[in-house]
Amino acid sequence: MLINYQKATICQLDGKEILHDVDIQVNEGEFVYIIGRVGSGKSSLLKTFYQELYVEEAVEAQVLDYDMLTIKRKQIPALRRQMGIVFQDFQLLADRTVKKNLEFVLKSTGWRKEDITSRIDEVLADVGMTDKRDVMPHELSGGEQQRIAIARAILNSPSLIVADEPTANLDVETAEGIMQLLRSISYKGTAVVMSTHNISLIEQYPGTVYKCVDSRLEKQEN
Repeated sequence: MLINYQKATICQLDGKEILHDVDIQVNEGEFVYIIGRVGSGKSSLLKTFYQELYVEEAVEAQVLDYDMLTIKRKQIPALRRQMGIVFQDFQLLADRTVKKNLEFVLKSTGWRKEDITSRIDEVLADVGMTDKRDVMPHELSGGEQQRIAIARAILNSPSLIVADEPTANLDVETAEGIMQLLRSISYKGTAVVMSTHNISLIEQYPGTVYKCVDSRLEKQEN
């Protein structure tokens, strides 16, 4: 099991409680949606998986074999290296090309120089963006930038992808392309946990659904 929260309480950095009694389990290759209104706690929950926010208390709070209650600050980079994180605003480095964006990640995670170019070529092929390797981010459409963000997320062959509203700023057709890409990644064994408010996507691409409501996380019946 990649994620196992039992009776977890999640707070903002100022100590304000956002969610309580959170139960969520995520297995290898599973596709999980987190839904709910704006401000209901979707993003806060996702942030605890990569330790931008913390689990205040829990019966169990495991992510990729790390205990979220006792994890040390020095262990957080190793945790994050095992997952890919995708943001709705892409967060690409604006001053460098697609290739340089990806190269930056690989260098910072210890890849050998001789392996970097071939890995970049592999992930760009996976997301259908081989012809954009020397392009600057501002020259890409929103959908293309999100594909590059996903390429960045899969560089280290993660066990888990955490995606916060990855289709929020995209038109319907582009959003469907991003969903197809994420689903193809999950079919290869990488679990995907994504927040969304787009219920039609869930109907088109079914998965496990949890809803943030009234400061709790409720698993929805299929």
